[in-house]
Amino acid sequence: MNILVIDAQGGGIGKQLVAAVKKNIPNAEVTAVGTNISATTVMKKAGADNVATGENAVLVCSRKADVIVGPIGIVIADSLLGEITPAMATAVARSDAKRILIPVNHCDNIVAGVSDLNVGRLIQSAIEELRKLV
Repeated sequence: MNILVIDAQGGGIGKQLVAAVKKNIPNAEVTAVGTNISATTVMKKAGADNVATGENAVLVCSRKADVIVGPIGIVIADSLLGEITPAMATAVARSDAKRILIPVNHCDNIVAGVSDLNVGRLIQSAIEELRKLV
């Protein structure tokens, strides 16, 4: 199973996702794409099998993934302080991959009805959903 983790800004959520996937689903191939080099670097250090940076990497890797995991902003153009381009959001949204989106209420996007859980609990929930797909 090819799992694509996408993150922006400092890559903190992506870092935790990569580490959790590698720990809980060790046979999965994890590709991490950061919208910037900082995000990519921390996800690489967390144990991603493959890493890349930037818009074209998101476009290409979204076509090849079985599952895409990341903060909900990866499907919203101009989110994450403008790091998610319209092309990136479209690529993720149109991908044939299953999407597991972390509902973080940041950058002017608020998900109604979702408790303000800590990131650790959100990551745990994402891993539970991934296990259902494996």
